[in-house]
Amino acid sequence: MLETLRNAWRIDEIRKKLIYTFVVIVLFRIGSAIRVPYVDSDALSYYFSQTSVSTSLLGYFNLLSGDAFSKATLFALSITPYITASIVMQLLTVAIPALERLQKSGPDGQDKIKKITRYVTVVLAVITAYGYYLTIKELLRDTGWFACIVIVASFSAGAYLVMWLGEKIDAHGIGNGISIILFVNIVSRAPAMLSYAWEYLKFAFEGEIQYLFYLIFITLFMLAVVTLVVFITNSERRLPVQYAKRQVGRKMYGGMNTHLPIKLNMSGVMPIIFAQAIVSIPATLALIFKSWSTGINDWFSAASKWPFYAIVYFLLIIAFAYFYNSISFNPVEVANNIRKNGGTILGYRPGKPTADYIKKVLNRITFIGALFLGFIAVFPILLAMTGNPVFQAFAFGGSSLLIVVGVALETTRDLESQITLRHYKGFLE
Repeated sequence: MLETLRNAWRIDEIRKKLIYTFVVIVLFRIGSAIRVPYVDSDALSYYFSQTSVSTSLLGYFNLLSGDAFSKATLFALSITPYITASIVMQLLTVAIPALERLQKSGPDGQDKIKKITRYVTVVLAVITAYGYYLTIKELLRDTGWFACIVIVASFSAGAYLVMWLGEKIDAHGIGNGISIILFVNIVSRAPAMLSYAWEYLKFAFEGEIQYLFYLIFITLFMLAVVTLVVFITNSERRLPVQYAKRQVGRKMYGGMNTHLPIKLNMSGVMPIIFAQAIVSIPATLALIFKSWSTGINDWFSAASKWPFYAIVYFLLIIAFAYFYNSISFNPVEVANNIRKNGGTILGYRPGKPTADYIKKVLNRITFIGALFLGFIAVFPILLAMTGNPVFQAFAFGGSSLLIVVGVALETTRDLESQITLRHYKGFLE
């Protein structure tokens, strides 16, 4: 990765894109530090430090925003409305035939889908901003109607501005704008983790040597998980496909052997995002209905001493992995495309037998990938359930780790393709 960045920096055009992306990231972090008016910062920090809040949807939003949500800054909503809008539009394109035809109609149709997604983002941003205002209303210095308008407008405008910054990175930067912003949000929490590590390291120097072993275990565990994530992310099952020769005019086409790649973790981090949103609903309801808080926090919270929350979370990840793959990968459509191009999967007739074989392989691959996602997401929760303060402080989310590694790998691949496209001799050698 470092070698790729070094080679990319030597090319003037790519170097300008890297600088542009860096400037946009700096502007984004500045906006993430500007607090909106009328908010009591100390009371808000104490509110989000409570376990019942950190394990609810509010804590999840705070994770995706890089702690901007808990500080009520201009970019508190970050890219959460845009991610939600993208998921909604992706589901609607499967459920509504008109949107599905629009998506398959080429660049013009996809541009219209993007425009609709922007409108949905604005609507969701206003709704989320107002809901956040109602949540922190007791922590405001002024609860009048003007304060409500200012806070909701600030959060909504900030969410739209974040979406605009992401699109600017796509247009003039190195690409993957939304993913890079999400990457920056998660990485921005690293200094807080280092400060926790330093505090526990001081305890070890004072004679409590067990904290040193805890920190070594956490470090080795994180390195092992990163290695596993890289391996699984790059793993794929390749189905051999053979294309028959066909003559068009005086030219002969086809007659080659290739493969159909099926990624082991095709759904990426989406099942974890879906499962996290669903499994956090009870803890969020406990914040609204105080009388429910005791029972929910005892059984259905990440801070619970019972594994019920982790078990439900794990099963939801597996279910959503199958659901997401079913709407994003259509074996029948893939089999028809192979047949139209004169190809066959060795050992299977074109049409339904090929589609059934692809579906069978996909189900097996999905199960392995879902087990991997479940392990990455649930194991930190199980560590935190031991009651060890070090494990609780470093209980990083599986979605965070997958996003960081996935964005890093994807950005590296994009830079390599841009270098190859420009025939950079140093890279090709």
